[in-house]
Amino acid sequence: MCRSIKTLRPPVLPEEATEEEVRAAALQYVRKVSGFRAPAAHNREVFEHAVDVIAAATAELLAGIEVRGGGGGGGGGTTTARHAS
Repeated sequence: MCRSIKTLRPPVLPEEATEEEVRAAALQYVRKVSGFRAPAAHNREVFEHAVDVIAAATAELLAGIEVRGGGGGGGGGTTTARHAS
């Protein structure tokens, strides 16, 4: 796992993940699996497309995750992580 990719859902993240945080995580993932920090000019389009697709999938995942319990704030209710697109 990439150590620079952080958990983007409550209760680890106190608020909903921003679009910038989601995109940064997607970029780190693409960098890790491709082995390139920055793509060569001839790979830039496919690299950026991969970041876009992974960011969208991450936002969809975060929007659908239900976090039960956790947080230590009492209440014991269900929190659904939502990401504004």
